[in-house]
Amino acid sequence: MEILVCIDDTDNLESRGTGKLAAILCDHLENNHWGVCRPITRHQMLVHPDIPYTSHNSAMCFVAEIGPQFLSPFTDFAQSFLVRESAPGSDPGLCIVRIDHLDDPDSLIEFGRITKTSVVTKDDAYKLAAHLKVHLSEHGGTGQGVIGAIAGCGLRLSGNDGRFRGHFKIDADCLRVDEFIRQTGCNVVMSLNGYVLRDDETVRIGEKVKSVLKENKAIQLVYAQPDEQTGETFWRTCTKEQLRVF
Repeated sequence: MEILVCIDDTDNLESRGTGKLAAILCDHLENNHWGVCRPITRHQMLVHPDIPYTSHNSAMCFVAEIGPQFLSPFTDFAQSFLVRESAPGSDPGLCIVRIDHLDDPDSLIEFGRITKTSVVTKDDAYKLAAHLKVHLSEHGGTGQGVIGAIAGCGLRLSGNDGRFRGHFKIDADCLRVDEFIRQTGCNVVMSLNGYVLRDDETVRIGEKVKSVLKENKAIQLVYAQPDEQTGETFWRTCTKEQLRVF
């Protein structure tokens, strides 16, 4: 069966990031042969004076294929792990969603979208968790991280939000699209306005290459840029600033 796992507000400015803790959870699940995890995505919520956060107000989420008999031990481990490893002053939250038991996925997705533009409360998060019958728990501090944890599950489930954790190391200035896909494992190379590049087109490699979750695929976004010498337009991987909206 498939589950969504999301954690939020586990760090402070000096500690390991939430993404690192999510990666450790993935490693534990796989090293115990409980299942297989898909890549981790980072989901950005609203940055607002009324919302406490460490640096970016973002949550980390992954999908795992797990044996039903291992869901309970994994949940127990995840909870104790967050209590033990979350940084002082953090407000960690954990959400685990069994996708095949989700009767109202649209409400989960909509909650995630709302958190990107509006201030919501812990009470809102717990009411939704009760409605959906999903696991939602807090493990220190104010527990404010439960909001991002359940919101992150909704955003990941939407298939159209988030940047994949980490970045690609490519030892080339430019690559054909088919070679870029082979090296990175991305599904598609696409322009910001939705044009899907052909395999024989060329992409120039920017400073930091990251993919995003779009249409339930790992998408490498590119933008058109004129060559300073020739004036011809070429494709370049998007900058970090251009990807902040995801």
